[in-house]
Amino acid sequence: MDNRTWLERRQKVVANGISSAFPVFIDRAEGCWVTDVEGNRYLDFIAGIGVQSLGHNRPEVVKAIQTAASSLIHTSFHTVMYPRYVTVAERLVALTPGDIDKRVLFVNSGAEAIENAFKISRQYTGRPGIVSFTNGFHGRTFGALTATDKNRPYKIGFGPFLPDVYRLPSPYCYRCPLKGSPSECHQRHVESVEAALVDTIGVDQVAAFVIEPVQGEGGFIPMPNEFLIGLRRLCDQYGILLIDDEIQAGLGRTGKLWAIEHAGVVPDLLVTAKALGGGLPLSAVVGRAEILDTIAKGSIGSTYGGNPVALAAAEAVLDLMVQENVPQQAMAIGEIMQQHAIQWQRKFSQIGDVRALGAMVALEFVQPGTEEPDKDTCQAVIQAAFRQGLLLTKAGLEDNVIRLLPPLTIGHEALSEGLGRLGAALEEILSPKSVKA
Repeated sequence: MDNRTWLERRQKVVANGISSAFPVFIDRAEGCWVTDVEGNRYLDFIAGIGVQSLGHNRPEVVKAIQTAASSLIHTSFHTVMYPRYVTVAERLVALTPGDIDKRVLFVNSGAEAIENAFKISRQYTGRPGIVSFTNGFHGRTFGALTATDKNRPYKIGFGPFLPDVYRLPSPYCYRCPLKGSPSECHQRHVESVEAALVDTIGVDQVAAFVIEPVQGEGGFIPMPNEFLIGLRRLCDQYGILLIDDEIQAGLGRTGKLWAIEHAGVVPDLLVTAKALGGGLPLSAVVGRAEILDTIAKGSIGSTYGGNPVALAAAEAVLDLMVQENVPQQAMAIGEIMQQHAIQWQRKFSQIGDVRALGAMVALEFVQPGTEEPDKDTCQAVIQAAFRQGLLLTKAGLEDNVIRLLPPLTIGHEALSEGLGRLGAALEEILSPKSVKA
């Protein structure tokens, strides 16, 4: 059947609230390529929204899944245990920041892991408050959604949300209202967080900060190292936990295994998902042992959490991340993408900002001569790229950012081809800056 037929069938049975960016149905995928039911091939610069960091159908991951499924698909670790839950937990303890004792909880999605991080923080500290930050995205379940900044379409009509969740400003250098030097600006942001804690919320009411070192859905906004270091200081000073949301930025994408390592900060709880399962549902909360060991037995968990087949995939993913030094590959392709993006910014006035950390590269579109977000142009470029056979996805509170998320193992030839297709899409939609005589 062709794509049109599948679309007609979809409309009759799939919930209307589920959106899809492109009117195609994928039949198979390999590496950085996906092929639809009509045989059309697309270069994938979305990678399952950052899930397929090693590329689609990586043979080692596929083999690990097949082998595991042939012996054990499910028992639930809460009833009958199995070794792989322990061995993958050991790997995460060794690979996450901090030479300290840690414990691990496996669940199924990034949002579910965030929910558990909130529960753990509240029970451990005996405080109710969770502080999130502007432009942050943490998931679509109620606690995670409460902490998420973007209202439409994620939150509109779903309230009321959880109490005792507060949102404070975080740095966004391109749109910073403070307009000071970077070091001054970052320090003033930390000071504003502390002032809100002391004067408005109450430091004895806050269990945890939750922050993405690079805000994903918010538009690939890197948090300055000074800001993350400042938050760590506040946590230590006031007995607050730091939850590091590495769901999109973690596992090599920024050029280090974990994005927060750029700042040299050790979080109290680290949340990972997306790339961890190699395409299967798996997430984890990794935290200081003194925190997780105090949580009441039976108060956290999940029927499917740490499924043995998903854990086998994770084992293969972690092996490849280390063996092939995937973070270094991410840094190399990120530099190439950033170079192209800067050239495009110089040429087109509609590209207001280019920002990157490793292979998280963003182009922010604005009305020419202003900083006014331009989501229509952003969407037009995405659709033009689609016609060129390139899959891209948007981000930002105003949907005016294109984020580049190719597999981190993409070859030089495919990367160049993808960037060429994006360049052609920009040429089709945008107008070059006028050249003064």
